[in-house]
Parts: sequence; structure tokens; C-alpha cells
Amino acid sequence: MIKFLLKMFTWWNGNTIGTGLFTLLRGEAVGRDDDGNRYYRERKGSRRWVIYNGVVEASRIPPDWHAWLHYLSDKPPTEKPLPGRDWEQPHQANMTGTGAAWFPPGSLRAGGQRPPVSGDYEAWHPRAADDRS
Repeated sequence: MIKFLLKMFTWWNGNTIGTGLFTLLRGEAVGRDDDGNRYYRERKGSRRWVIYNGVVEASRIPPDWHAWLHYLSDKPPTEKPLPGRDWEQPHQANMTGTGAAWFPPGSLRAGGQRPPVSGDYEAWHPRAADDRS
């Protein structure tokens, strides 16, 4: 029962029942990426969409599929792949909000020691503000 309600009312747990019905009735499968995400287009229309394999996270869409979804290319990567570049690196997941996220030096999560500043900066202190009045 809980799975049904999640599928009915939440989009972040996969496609909703409405998306599933729309895909079944009006969708045409175009392809899959290496992550297992499935891409569709409307049979008689111009809509394009993705059904994620697992967590709904936009950063999991490869650049070539992203270009097709946003109408930057007319043909999907299964018909006309984007040319690769020498400088391109493999995709990395968005780690924001996880324990593996990057924290800049000086942040509390990275040790809390801010690098010393040079010269013209004087930190505000509440007592110093009271003394001026």
C-alpha cells in the first residue's frame, strides 16, 4: 500500500502513475544510457522525457542525452552520438549532501581553521562595537 501511495504522489521515488500511463499510451522508446535510464518521445508530438533507473537525479543524465532532451539535437544519441573530446572525463555523481561532499578549506566540516588573512581585515567583535557607542 505504501509503495502504491509513493508511486501515486511522489516523483522522486521514480515515475508516477500518470507518467507511467502517459508513457504506455503515447510514448515511444528511444534508448537507454549506461546507467539504465530510459528515454522516450511522444509518438505524435514533440515531448521528450526520461524515466530514471533508481534515484531521480538530473546530474545522472549523460551530456548527449541531455542535449537531446533539451532539443539541442534533433536526433537521439542512438541515431547520432555526440563526438567525443580528448579532454572529457567520465561522469561523477553529484555528492552534495552526502558524506563524500567536498568542503572548502576553513569550513567547519573541513577542520574549521580558516587561512590567515593579510593586512586590512579586522574581525568584528560585539564588545568592540559596544565600546564605540
